[in-house]
Amino acid sequence: MNITAGKYKGQKVTAPDETITRPTLSKVRMAVFNTLQALIDFEGASFLDMFAGSGIMGLEALSRGFEHVVAIEKNPKVYNILLNNYKALKVKPNVLKGDSLKVIPQEHFDVIYIDPPYYSGVYEQALEVLPDCNIVILEHTTDVDFSGYDVIKQKKYGDKTLTYLRK
Repeated sequence: MNITAGKYKGQKVTAPDETITRPTLSKVRMAVFNTLQALIDFEGASFLDMFAGSGIMGLEALSRGFEHVVAIEKNPKVYNILLNNYKALKVKPNVLKGDSLKVIPQEHFDVIYIDPPYYSGVYEQALEVLPDCNIVILEHTTDVDFSGYDVIKQKKYGDKTLTYLRK
């Protein structure tokens, strides 16, 4: 996997075993950041990746100009790969180890990206524990209850859907 744009464009990111995680495809990552660019200014912005896996979404955010990125990963093996991906780019990691629903920082984020294992059933729980934020992005394959949020945009990419929300 490679970072698609910005100051780290083309840099390789190690993906964990695909039986453990499902890295976000490059065309989906490009679509996420192109959409975000129309909605917010990345300079000085903050990004939270709640179910980080390889860390590719947070690294893309840093590469494109986000100033503050936090990544959360529960799986110990994947967590170590995530740390190594940050270190390989000589980026000081702001990575939390644990259950995203329990260790989520209670600070403001401009963007929160939610991409848990697809059939884990935690989307609604994740939306309930979110700190203050401007935009929430969900990558999902099943219907999700967005109660309390306004849908800004929704787009399908094969079997997955990206949904952009605002409180």
